[in-house]
Formats: sequence, C-alpha cells, structure tokens
Amino acid sequence: MKNISLRVDDEIFEDTEKMISQLKKARNRYINEAMEFYNQYQKRTLLAKKLKNESEVVRANSMEMVKELEELDDDY
Repeated sequence: MKNISLRVDDEIFEDTEKMISQLKKARNRYINEAMEFYNQYQKRTLLAKKLKNESEVVRANSMEMVKELEELDDDY
C-alpha cells in the first residue's frame, strides 16, 4: 500500500468528513473507494472517446465503400 499527501479544498474536506461520519466509514477507506470509482469513470470516458474516434474512421471508410459500390452499379 502506498502513502500519499494531498491538499484538499476546505469545502471538499468538510463534505467528506460529513459523509464518512454518516456512513461510519474510515476516511482512508472512503477516499480509496472514491478514487477507485473515479478511475473507473475515467477509463470509461477514455474508452468512449476511443470508440467514437474509431467509429468515425470506420464511418468514413464505409462511406467511401458505398460510393465505390454506387459507381460500380452505375457502370452496369
């Protein structure tokens, strides 16, 4: 396990303290869970961007193929 030191905005810290008190959860556990959740969110966001970009590439390629097929159809 790694130790980290960080600066937290006062408002975020106060909200966090309220939440851990209500949830009866250790601050360390709460922050670990929050970081894990945010990491998963970021992974999904990056994957969505990647899929969108790849979809655009495939779409452009598909449009070229349709155009070529239409030209072939016109030749006959």
